[in-house]
Amino acid sequence: MAADHEVFAKDAPTASPGWAPIAPVVPLQGDELRQRARGIRLLTCDVDGVLTDSRIYVDDHGREFKAYSALDGHGIKMLMQAGIVVGWITGSKAPAVTHRARQLGVHHLVQGAEDKLTPWEKLRAELGMPMDACAHIGDDLPDVPLFNRSGLAVAVPHAPATVRRRAHYVTRRDGGMGAVRELCELILDAQDALLPQIAAYGAA
Repeated sequence: MAADHEVFAKDAPTASPGWAPIAPVVPLQGDELRQRARGIRLLTCDVDGVLTDSRIYVDDHGREFKAYSALDGHGIKMLMQAGIVVGWITGSKAPAVTHRARQLGVHHLVQGAEDKLTPWEKLRAELGMPMDACAHIGDDLPDVPLFNRSGLAVAVPHAPATVRRRAHYVTRRDGGMGAVRELCELILDAQDALLPQIAAYGAA
């Protein structure tokens, strides 16, 4: 079952002193995108702006609240059921992130990460994952170092243009509105694992 996904070209950014890409910036078409997705064994996600709509709610006592998409949550469960590891790497320290990760069974969670590359490399090493088996979805500049090293780099529509240009794919759905579900289904479909999960609910 081939999913209908929109592909955006990954354009070369303007070079700045000391900047060098880890890998060539190559625009992906449908078959190339599916080929990359077929090899993914680890998906890491940013939280704010990816699993949420990027708005942060803070009450008068300084407590931070977040709203998550149930569609994303089920997509993550589907991905893990297919044997793909899911991790979250975020700059947020909010307890709401810990609670949501626990609800979904996401065991690889890094919070307060201003530098996301270091924990990503540590997780990848612990799991024995080559870079081309890793996908990352993000929405802002701290995600770009992971984009440059991931086999599949994915941005959401509201991400700045400089970030979208570093992605192999930009989701149709926005952060907090099903973007992660869209990516989960793309990966599952490429690995011929989507239809069996849909069929299990009698929806095929």
